[in-house]
Amino acid sequence: MKRERGIGRSSALAVVLGLSGSLLAAPAVADGPRAPQVRWGTCPDDVVTEAAPTELQCATVPVPVDYADPGSARIDLMISRLASTAPDKRRGTLMLNPGGPGGSGLALPALLVAQGVPADVLDSYDLIGMDTRGIGHSAPVSCGLAPDGPYFANIPPYAADDAAVTAQAKIAEQVAQQCADHDSDGMLSHLTTANTARDLDRIRAALGEEKTSYLGYSYGTALGAAYASMFPERSDRIVLDSNIGDTHLDRDGMRRYALGMEQAFPDFAKWAAARHDSYGLGRTPAQVRRTYFTLAEQLDKAPVAGIDGNLLRLSTFGQLFKKLQYPKLAQQWQTLADGDGTAARRLLSQKATAAEAPAALDNSLSVFLAVTCNDIEWPRNVGTYRNGVAEDRERYPLFGAATANITPCAFWQHAPAEPPVAVNDDGPRNVLLVQNLRDPSTPHAGGKMLRQKFADRSRLLSIDDGGHGAYVLGDNPCALNTTTRFLVEGRMPAKDMLCPAG
Repeated sequence: MKRERGIGRSSALAVVLGLSGSLLAAPAVADGPRAPQVRWGTCPDDVVTEAAPTELQCATVPVPVDYADPGSARIDLMISRLASTAPDKRRGTLMLNPGGPGGSGLALPALLVAQGVPADVLDSYDLIGMDTRGIGHSAPVSCGLAPDGPYFANIPPYAADDAAVTAQAKIAEQVAQQCADHDSDGMLSHLTTANTARDLDRIRAALGEEKTSYLGYSYGTALGAAYASMFPERSDRIVLDSNIGDTHLDRDGMRRYALGMEQAFPDFAKWAAARHDSYGLGRTPAQVRRTYFTLAEQLDKAPVAGIDGNLLRLSTFGQLFKKLQYPKLAQQWQTLADGDGTAARRLLSQKATAAEAPAALDNSLSVFLAVTCNDIEWPRNVGTYRNGVAEDRERYPLFGAATANITPCAFWQHAPAEPPVAVNDDGPRNVLLVQNLRDPSTPHAGGKMLRQKFADRSRLLSIDDGGHGAYVLGDNPCALNTTTRFLVEGRMPAKDMLCPAG
């Protein structure tokens, strides 16, 4: 039973998972372009497999563990490259980040090729993927988290009442202590968005580039916003897709996941209602919504094959990320309503991949915790989270009592070493913010927040669509063409614009 529950939990996590002059420590970076210092070679076997049939090259770049201490130890960051094959059209490098924090990005250039990234982009740039510090092939960290343990996802479990928050606080405290106990080399405290942005600049210099362009999704928008703010004159064309709203994820940002689910869920409800004869989830969107609450409450009382209401809520949230997942989500609800545990678990489980291996899940969650908890101080009082859960259970009933619940950051052993990166609005107009109107985890509000902070440096491209990820990962022609024109030709929209539904 424990093994099966771990499989379901791993699948739920898999679908969920994806600073300027005021800093205390000055960034140690190269002064400008130099001769390339990177030796490209064959990628590790797991990257080759994930990237196939696209062939990538890989290399390592050394960076200091602690930028405040020039003499500190070094770690090697692994990067990948899909090189432009059009020298007369090549503009430079386009660094990529898939989000997280905790997501491996080495195979991301190949993923974008598989999704149909325009040929003009491939001609204009060397696509540079990477495992950022602490991830995968770049000095990976571990808190020793097991898939069948009490902490198995970056979003806390739905808290039905105050007692559930108190119970989760004990788990959160144990996890924070476990991370501290496993941190034998002191690496965890150096996993921050600011340090990762400094790493990007080291990679830029090692590649011999005067500037770099950047495409980041989800948390990758925070990293990109930090880089554009810390190194405005070294940033070329910056695309931030599915924005969390700042250079870090804080408690308010986590709670916005619940807002996103409320805004994204009606798309699924409308879809399911139109297929009532196939799935029987409700003839109207309102009935589909009631089915969700009824089914979750039934599973709270009587789980089916180890699937409880909390896992249903988490899985539903994660599968709103892509419309292609709607049929699978509807089948999950259908089998759970029928009490068919075998079929429901088969749908929740996914074919084993490297990303779902226990070690990879531990690594991903450990990096998520370290970066999220190190970037900014989180409230320490359990009562603060109880109040937040009570508020969000009412205003965001679909998922608010989960995203407002207490996390290990409330008990983290390390205080932030420096303030969060402040968004720098004094720089070139080179930041394009791309944002679906109905994104389940990074709602449209995040794009508007960064637009206000970047001011005239940025433009906001909104898309009348749902799901997480718009450029290349979505299917809106206006979003694809507008963003591609910016990357290839530098044509920034004259003003904020809205792409109609495709």
